[in-house]
Amino acid sequence: MKLLTTLLVLVILIMAAKSLFLSFRAQKPSNYADTGPVFTLKTHLSGEFLSEGLIYGPTGKMTNSFVARMVGEWDGDTGTLSEEFTYSNGKQQSRKWFLKLGEGNSFTAIADDIVGEARGTMSGATVKMEYQIVLPEDAGGHRLFATDWLYLTENGVIMNKSEMRKFGIKVAELIATIRPNPGEGR
Repeated sequence: MKLLTTLLVLVILIMAAKSLFLSFRAQKPSNYADTGPVFTLKTHLSGEFLSEGLIYGPTGKMTNSFVARMVGEWDGDTGTLSEEFTYSNGKQQSRKWFLKLGEGNSFTAIADDIVGEARGTMSGATVKMEYQIVLPEDAGGHRLFATDWLYLTENGVIMNKSEMRKFGIKVAELIATIRPNPGEGR
């Protein structure tokens, strides 16, 4: 019995170490400091964008997909990012982020379904943002801890990967593209 307990503890420690050092959560903004092109919110989240994405549930299976129209507007160091989502299950959702650039490469953001303030960092070709989100009641109303990574590609497309966790366990994942609206003449 003691051997079984020891093996179980060892497996848990290995899994925890893998999660902390060899996974999505192990990334740090400094890992991307020397990558290019340099991602700046005012430059790369200004104007109209189209987004398409997939949402995965806790088992890793796709649970929903979406298309979204986004509009970013800036006035000095404050901006808004308005998002209009249409999901494959027919539901629609609107969100408006209120962004504020901070010291160095930091920024904060708030939105109606966010608890408190989201905190973010720009580094090289990436943006990392962490926050707590409250799901709509029809999706369970759960409060989840979210980590978003945005990666700017050479052609201006932004790749977004997000993980949502509850009690430290991954319960959802999102993968999306965000690209300038071709009608904007970019």
